[in-house]
Amino acid sequence: MKKELDEFLAFLKHERNASPHTISSYRIDLLQFARFLEEKKIRLSQVDNVSLRGFLVELHRKNQTKASMARKLAAIRSFLQFCLKRKWIEDNPAKVVSTPKQEKHVPSFLSEEEMSKFLDLPESADILNLRDRALLELLYATGIRVSELVGINLEDINLDERLIRVRGKGKKERLVPFGRKASESLVSYFGARTRLAAKSGEVKALFLNRRGGRLTSRSVERIVAKHIRLSAIRRKISPHSLRHSFASHLLSRGADLRVIQELLGHESLSTTQKYTHLDLKQLLEVYRKSHPRAGSK
Repeated sequence: MKKELDEFLAFLKHERNASPHTISSYRIDLLQFARFLEEKKIRLSQVDNVSLRGFLVELHRKNQTKASMARKLAAIRSFLQFCLKRKWIEDNPAKVVSTPKQEKHVPSFLSEEEMSKFLDLPESADILNLRDRALLELLYATGIRVSELVGINLEDINLDERLIRVRGKGKKERLVPFGRKASESLVSYFGARTRLAAKSGEVKALFLNRRGGRLTSRSVERIVAKHIRLSAIRRKISPHSLRHSFASHLLSRGADLRVIQELLGHESLSTTQKYTHLDLKQLLEVYRKSHPRAGSK
């Protein structure tokens, strides 16, 4: 399966413009499937729905989560469809294998009060503190993904218009606005950035680590975790939680769902809906104010 797998990964990179993270995930999942087939002495042309279900059973025995199993099956389904188009196989048996039903988790997010507490920590002129404040303000102001944040270059920021150019999934670009607080934090950080950049000569990346190199997604996770501890919020909050909070707060203040979809860079409106959190009281209030036949009570 090595030749077929290499061609598929090349197809994802050059024709689908898939991100390095996506390609890496596909490679890991498909190599695991290839090892399973090798152990069972099943050739690629012999793969059927029985062998696919056998693979899922083995994943279940290894205590893989349903989300992980669904992701691996999706990777296999895409790979086999590619093989079918290349006429390496006669059918795609993954089409008839049901995706494991997912457990529904309500993503963690911060209320507006908690967000203010999180962002309004005591100010400091320390270089890294200025960077962290700008980074956190920008995450909440724009709702961008962490992978998008660490990919931002200086040339992508327009302070006069308060706009930022973001490269999302599939290398698609979009312009996202940000507010006054984020703008002020960025201006304060720029002086600190010059000192950090002097250590490495980095001229492109907006957010730098203490050695002057481009900040990584893992580093952003550590920064968010550190500030959550400092704000004494007793819940597990991730950088992605700031994205959920951004969407929920916009919606609760009356923003149109399709506008939020554009800001988040979502292909599907159903994906955006997962990022929003309105309680029953809010939903009833919006309904009573909006629906022409809702009545006064």
